[in-house]
Amino acid sequence: MASDLKSFDVAVTEAQNVNRGSEQEQIAIKKAKTFQVSAVSALNDIEESMVPKNYKVEVSDEYKNLPKLQGRATGTNFASAKMTMVLDGYAAPVTSGNFVELVNKGFYNSMKIQRSDGFVVQTGDPDGEAEGYVDSSSDSKPSLGKGKHGERLIPLEIMVKGDKSPFYEESIEDNGRGGQATVLPFSSYGAMGWAREEYEANSGSSQFFWLLFDSDLTPAGKNVLDGRYPCFGYVTEGADFLRDIKEGDTIVSAKVIKGADQL
Repeated sequence: MASDLKSFDVAVTEAQNVNRGSEQEQIAIKKAKTFQVSAVSALNDIEESMVPKNYKVEVSDEYKNLPKLQGRATGTNFASAKMTMVLDGYAAPVTSGNFVELVNKGFYNSMKIQRSDGFVVQTGDPDGEAEGYVDSSSDSKPSLGKGKHGERLIPLEIMVKGDKSPFYEESIEDNGRGGQATVLPFSSYGAMGWAREEYEANSGSSQFFWLLFDSDLTPAGKNVLDGRYPCFGYVTEGADFLRDIKEGDTIVSAKVIKGADQL
C-alpha cells in the first residue's frame, strides 16, 4: 500500500513538473500524458488494494444466469490504434461481465465500427438480422427473455453514489432520483457506455460506445447519458485514437489482459 502511494505521488509530481508553453510544447504534452497514465494506473492499484479480500457486489438472483465481473478488468485492442480500457465490476458487475465474456468469446474480433459521428464511436452489432449477441448454447436460460432476433438481453444497470449496489431495469429518473450523481459518470473522453433502445430499459445486448467527451456538449453530471445508460469503464490509454476512428473501420482483436479470473 505504501509503495502504491509513493508511485502515485511520484507520477503526479512529475506530471505537474512538465514544462508548459515552451517551444517544445508538443514533446512536453506527450511526456505529461505518459506520467498521467502512470498516475491513473497507480491510483487504480491503490483503489484495488483498499477493497476487502473476496468482496463481491450483491446482484439479484434474477440475473444469476448472466455473467458478472466481481472486480476490475483491463482490456486492450491491437493494431494501428491500440487502446487500453479498465472496466469496473464493482459499480457495473452485470454490464462489465457481459462485455468481458464477449471479449473472451472473440465476439468483437473483426467487427466493424457502426457509428462514428463526433459524439460517440459505437460497435457491437454483428452481421445478420440480430442486432446483438445471440447465445446459441443449449443450456442458455435468459434472465430477461430474448430480443426480436434471439439476442441475449441484459438489464439497464445504474449505481448511484452512496448506494452499496446498483439498481436495475429503470433509469435514474424512473427510480425517483433524477439529478443524483452516479458512481461511474460519463465525464471523460473515452468513457464506455452500453447501448440500448431509448424507451426500452432492458434492450441492451452487445452494442457499446465510447463517448467523445466534450464539456460543452456533454457536461459531467448534466448530460443526457448519466443515469440513463450504463457507464461501465474508461479508456486509460489510447483515447486520442477515437477521434480518428471512422464508420467501417475494423476491430482487429480485443482481449482481457487482467481480471478475467474475476468473471
